[in-house]
Amino acid sequence: MVAIKTPHAMYSNFISNMAPKSLSLLVVICSILLASASIEASLDGWQVIKNLRDPTVIDIAKFAVKEHNKIVDSMLELVSVVHGETQVVSGINYKLLILAKDDALEGNYRVVVWDKPWTKERNLTSFEKILKLN
Repeated sequence: MVAIKTPHAMYSNFISNMAPKSLSLLVVICSILLASASIEASLDGWQVIKNLRDPTVIDIAKFAVKEHNKIVDSMLELVSVVHGETQVVSGINYKLLILAKDDALEGNYRVVVWDKPWTKERNLTSFEKILKLN
């Protein structure tokens, strides 16, 4: 005796066999889309620094203030690092927003420092006063 399947039974069998495969495919597609969105978000290569109190970040900020003081003969002191990003090049670029003070006057500054720790090279690339924070 041969069992005859109804169209409804054949459809249910097809759906139950395809659902796990479709779900797996959907997960793969979503993963690819998320990864490509992440890559597009950092096309310029800058990554936000999560720990602004990291000793290396503080050292970079202090270096920037010290070098700036030498160049313009000022007495700025680092108060804190407000925001930061890094970019891997042939070394590491640090783009920092810092708060610094000269006597009692505080101001925000955007600094960029290039660092190559394995050769002990470090250069102040830019140091500019920010009049308004966006």
